[in-house]
Amino acid sequence: MSNKLSPIIKPEDLIALNQTNEIVLIDASAGSKARYDEQHLAGALFADVNADLANIGDFAQGGRHPLPTFEQFAGVLAKFGIDQDSHVVVYDDKNGGNAAARLWWMLKAIGHEKVQVIDGGFQAAVDAGFPTNNTVETPKSAKPYTIAEWKLPLSDINEVEEVAQNNDYMVIDVRDANRYGGLTEPIDLIAGHIPAATNIPFTENLDEKGFFLSPEELKDKYSKALAGIETEHTIVHCGSGITACHTLLAMDYAGLPIPKLYVGSWSEWSRNNKEMVLAG
Repeated sequence: MSNKLSPIIKPEDLIALNQTNEIVLIDASAGSKARYDEQHLAGALFADVNADLANIGDFAQGGRHPLPTFEQFAGVLAKFGIDQDSHVVVYDDKNGGNAAARLWWMLKAIGHEKVQVIDGGFQAAVDAGFPTNNTVETPKSAKPYTIAEWKLPLSDINEVEEVAQNNDYMVIDVRDANRYGGLTEPIDLIAGHIPAATNIPFTENLDEKGFFLSPEELKDKYSKALAGIETEHTIVHCGSGITACHTLLAMDYAGLPIPKLYVGSWSEWSRNNKEMVLAG
C-alpha cells in the first residue's frame, strides 16, 4: 500500500491537521489580494502569481507566466518560511484553478513531497469551519532551500511544434471551449488553439459543487482520453502555464504519472507566428 501523501486535502482533514501539526498555509488566489487583506484562512500567507510564482518578461519568450529562476524561487520559499521539511497546504478562491495548483506543481517539481491543495478552495474551508481573519501574518524562519533542477517533465514551444500533429503524442489544452475554439480571448492577442491540440477543460476535473472528482473518476476520465498514449508523449498547456497545473494535479490525484507541462502555453505560441487554428 502506498504511503504517498495525497495531493488533495479535504477541508475537514485540514482542520484536524491544523490542530496537530505545524503547517505552512499559502493563499495563492491570483488577483485577489484585496480579498486576502479583508479575509483569509487564519495563518495563511499570500503568494502573488506574478511576483512569487513567475519571472515576468517578454511574453513571446516563455509566455505570461514563465517559471522563476531557481534563485528567485528559493528566495520566495525563504520568504514564506518553507524548508525541505515543511508541510505546505495551498488554496485559492477558484477551486485550485487559480494559482494553488501552480505552486503545488512548482514544489513537487523541486522534489518537495509534503504539499497539498485544499479541495474546494477557500470557500470550502470556510464552510467547514476553518477560522479566518485579516491579520498580517508573520512567516516562520526557515533553512535555505537548495534548488538545482525541475524534476517534473517540461516541454517547450519547439517540442510542441514538432509533435503536436503526431498521432503518438497528445497535446492537451485545458482552457474553456470558447477560448479553445477561438470564439473569445479575454487575455491574449489572438483567439484560437494549437493545431491538433485536444480540448479537455480543467473545470471538468471538478464536480458540480467545485470539488475534485474522485481519484477513480479522474483515472477513468484521463485513461480514456489518452487512449494508450504514453505519459512522456503527453503535453498539457493552457493560456500561461497556470491552470494547466490543475489538470496535472488532477492526474496525480488519480494516481497517474504527471505529464509534461508547457509553461509558455497559448500566450507564447500565439506571439511567435506559429501555425494556429482560428475560429471558423
